[in-house]
Amino acid sequence: MHALHALGLAAAALLTPATSALQVACSSAWIEHTPFAYSHKNFYKGDVSLVSGGVASLSDAVELGGNAETQGLKQYATHKNYRLIYIVVEATYRLVANKAAGIKTLADLKGKKIGTFSASSAQVFVDTLLGSAGLERSEYTTVSGNMCMRAPCAANTFPQQLKSHQIDAFGCWETAVELGIEAAGEENVVIFKNATLYREIYSLYATTQNLADPATRKKIVQYVKALNQTLEVFKETPETVYPFVAKEIGVDVPVLKKVWPEHKWGPGDMGEGLVDFLEREEGYLAEVDKRKAASREELRRFIDTSVYEDALKL
Repeated sequence: MHALHALGLAAAALLTPATSALQVACSSAWIEHTPFAYSHKNFYKGDVSLVSGGVASLSDAVELGGNAETQGLKQYATHKNYRLIYIVVEATYRLVANKAAGIKTLADLKGKKIGTFSASSAQVFVDTLLGSAGLERSEYTTVSGNMCMRAPCAANTFPQQLKSHQIDAFGCWETAVELGIEAAGEENVVIFKNATLYREIYSLYATTQNLADPATRKKIVQYVKALNQTLEVFKETPETVYPFVAKEIGVDVPVLKKVWPEHKWGPGDMGEGLVDFLEREEGYLAEVDKRKAASREELRRFIDTSVYEDALKL
């Protein structure tokens, strides 16, 4: 019995997956996550696993999460142990609108149907952009739809809804907006963007517990070092990564090239400018979510620059 029990334990050990790999939770559908995949194939020397999720997935076992600042702030409201440790990319969102709907300026979107994704960075973008033109959220209608990253797009996706005039405009991340422009015809649309007002700040997040553990922190710092190397490639020689990125998320290279300039690959500044940006968005999110906004001092604590600083020393 004891021998059989020992054999059973040995077999179970062989079937149990190794837990030493660094776990990075993110959505594999978007351009923003692709430096994670590229870095572990080219620069990170340890074991790493990309798992589906994001900042909400953080735990003792999932050491890192990738998400826009919107989801980071939403999670920080109830998880004060979460930290923004690195900016991967700042992506300029665009809103594309049909000229045939009488739209020439942002103010013309009053009373219009606008496609976006509820409770996401895309909705923050749309509301912030239209708010800059004096429009209240009650003065336009947001419409849900499906994402399309590669043509041909289905009838229930934003690009096709724009082309068929089911919606008057939509705003979200790429490559969907570029496909909307191409579907409706560049001569038939007007494009709005303002990176000063809103841009997606896609970041890497960790917990204070994992950052305080010496062995885990060492892996995280080494991973950030690999991301620094990756982002240098993404910035300086993008033509070398277009095929990789396109294959990773299932988009066409010509479309990817068009939207690449809308992405400012990090590491971004995590100083007072970021605090200013987060404070404005936190005020908006707190109002929408009907909760108390985090103070400026709390937002400063949310940002931890020490991992990036340690990575630079390696």
